[in-house]
Amino acid sequence: MTGIGGQGVQLFAQVLARGAVHEGRHVMLFGVYGGAMRGMNTDATLVVGDAPLLTPPLLSHTATAIGMHDKFFGPIAAKLLDGALVVVNDATFDTPLDPVRHRVVRVPATERAIALGHDLGASMVMAGVYARLTGVAGVDGLVAGMRESIPSYRTQHIAANETTLRAGWDLGAQLGQTVDA
Repeated sequence: MTGIGGQGVQLFAQVLARGAVHEGRHVMLFGVYGGAMRGMNTDATLVVGDAPLLTPPLLSHTATAIGMHDKFFGPIAAKLLDGALVVVNDATFDTPLDPVRHRVVRVPATERAIALGHDLGASMVMAGVYARLTGVAGVDGLVAGMRESIPSYRTQHIAANETTLRAGWDLGAQLGQTVDA
């Protein structure tokens, strides 16, 4: 996962990780972000398995990627396997992607979050879509993971985050038809 600090990439990663744990899966998460809180690169690598994971989540190749923004996507793009699922936020990702080499899903995450009245909720829409497309976690696991991930000074966002997660889950069902076609 990659984006720009302030887009919710680290929260997104925690929600997916904790959602997968709620589903009985094993996870390792590695978050990286620049020295500035907003505007610099932020990446997270999440490895999910059905058995205990024995190596750190440092990947030379990946079968899926999530781009909240394209500014720092280059290093992630270099790791994509042929046929990789690439899920990007359409409003903030302008870089052309190869739809022949990868399964590209452009998500109107920002627009959907704004329409739901949660301007900061694009990452939760993306989490719902990604989980639905990949099966990494179910929607109830995601919601539980989100509730555990929200710091005490941000609890006012829990209801809106749940709404945008569930909307992303539903949107993922619609977009999944185009991915698998």
